[in-house]
Amino acid sequence: MMSQAAKIEGAIPPPPKRSTSALAFDTLLWGGVILLLIISFKPAEIDKFPQLFTDTEKTQGFAQLFFKPFTDAQLFMSMDWSLFIGKMWQTIQMAMWGTALAIIVAIPLGLLGARNIAPVWVQQPVRRVLDLIRSIPDLVVALIFITAVGLGPFAGVMSIMFNTGGVLAKLFAEAVESIDKGPVEGVRATGAVKLQEIVWGVIPQVAPLWTSYALYRFESSSRAATVLGIIGAGGIGQILYDSINAFQFDQTGCIVLVIVVAVSMIDLLSQVIRTRLL
Repeated sequence: MMSQAAKIEGAIPPPPKRSTSALAFDTLLWGGVILLLIISFKPAEIDKFPQLFTDTEKTQGFAQLFFKPFTDAQLFMSMDWSLFIGKMWQTIQMAMWGTALAIIVAIPLGLLGARNIAPVWVQQPVRRVLDLIRSIPDLVVALIFITAVGLGPFAGVMSIMFNTGGVLAKLFAEAVESIDKGPVEGVRATGAVKLQEIVWGVIPQVAPLWTSYALYRFESSSRAATVLGIIGAGGIGQILYDSINAFQFDQTGCIVLVIVVAVSMIDLLSQVIRTRLL
């Protein structure tokens, strides 16, 4: 009897059963996703997928030119590396300033957009403004700033600041909403005012997460700044676009190499900073 009881006591319990309503909801949700994929098959031209493996002459020609500098040492050394690296450094500087300005904008907006910090009549309008900011494509924002201040890196910096600020503010607000109420209530119990509650009860809890978000957005901004250069907002994007238009795909390969190396170095640096700060 004892051994049988021990076996029953140590047996693995059966998996929890989900309710019929939960199963129906999951079926409806995932069925809807599959249905949307089926409906969008033709509009998205997924039927062209076999073309990736047929008529590959153009692709092979592009690949031969693209990788030629990496098999021809003389051609590799003849590239204008000082121009490529200089433009990439300008792109990184744009990303740095754009992200720094975005953080300055995102901190107050993130606090005002958190429902446990700001009243609903402030929080909801701020969140809707952030939705609007994030919905506008980077290229459109960059064109607006180019119209205002002319071609050059400053338009790219302001474009990065605008979009990244909206994204970081939302992430900052969500981080604030998930904090532990205990430290805030402890600060409040000392008779502190609202600002002191935020400084001593909220910021210390969210600072590590905010730092991680900011570093990630800096990495993303470095890539975004490359694209912005295509429309004249400074950086390496412009010479990348020019090389593609001129069918100088050997030069394109070298520019892409510089971008890949730079982004990889930024990623490694961000990991080191996270390790030191978090």
